[in-house]
Amino acid sequence: MKPIRKLAFVVNDDKPGALDLARTLMAVAKPSGVKLKLTTRLTLARGFLRGADACCVIGGDGTLLGVAHEAAREQVPIIGVNRGSLGFLTTFSADEARAHFGDVLKGAYKIAQRSMLDCSTGSGKRGLALNDVLIKNEVNSRLVRLEVVADGELVTDYYCDGLIFSTPTGSTAYNLSAGGPLVHPSAEVVAMTPICPHTLSNRTIIFRQNVRLRVFNRSDDSKLLVALDGQRNLQVGIGSPVEISISKLKLSLVQRSDYSHFAVVRTKLKWNGGVADGQKSV
Repeated sequence: MKPIRKLAFVVNDDKPGALDLARTLMAVAKPSGVKLKLTTRLTLARGFLRGADACCVIGGDGTLLGVAHEAAREQVPIIGVNRGSLGFLTTFSADEARAHFGDVLKGAYKIAQRSMLDCSTGSGKRGLALNDVLIKNEVNSRLVRLEVVADGELVTDYYCDGLIFSTPTGSTAYNLSAGGPLVHPSAEVVAMTPICPHTLSNRTIIFRQNVRLRVFNRSDDSKLLVALDGQRNLQVGIGSPVEISISKLKLSLVQRSDYSHFAVVRTKLKWNGGVADGQKSV
């Protein structure tokens, strides 16, 4: 890959050691003549990333999610360095970043393209989501009746706590907690998972890449909350459907050349399939 010559840092200084780590990585970059800039503002000003070859995000997955929509708009790859807990998206640990940062700046990395969801709620209200779009009653304790239409065809209606529309990247997040499937991040699909539906069956539906989804509020006495990546909320116009599709924009994530998605899942989720010690797959 091409060397990184212009690098922006976004640092969550609420995370212990994040600023010190940023200074360490900047010290690695400076002797090579890399142009640097840094912010601790987690809501980026429009244009902050413009012209950068990459953006190094130091924090947790939530920090990266807050940067993702701006990075996708500017087509700037993200180097995620984990100072949070799980770190599915921030794929470099602090030790890995220290050990390999110089090589990454020289071009020793690969790029993973991650799909995003485009969500519109009427009256010009729209946004992007890297993980998921959550639709629920704005009052947490109330059920809501939601009707789902795919490409003009009725799918079904749900009486539930809400619906999660997940990208493959977000399949390890809220979708997984709600009983949804793991989806490989290179798959071009949308997973729809109901939250606590009032039914004896609860199944995720996987929709194809070009699907156009519309969700209607069929509860007369309820208003909807639409949350993008658990961070940004969109208001829904009265009578307006929530429209969801896979965005034309993609997020580029910088990964080590030997990165393995399933190794990350095994490590982060303590997932081993129940294979006994000493046994190997063939």
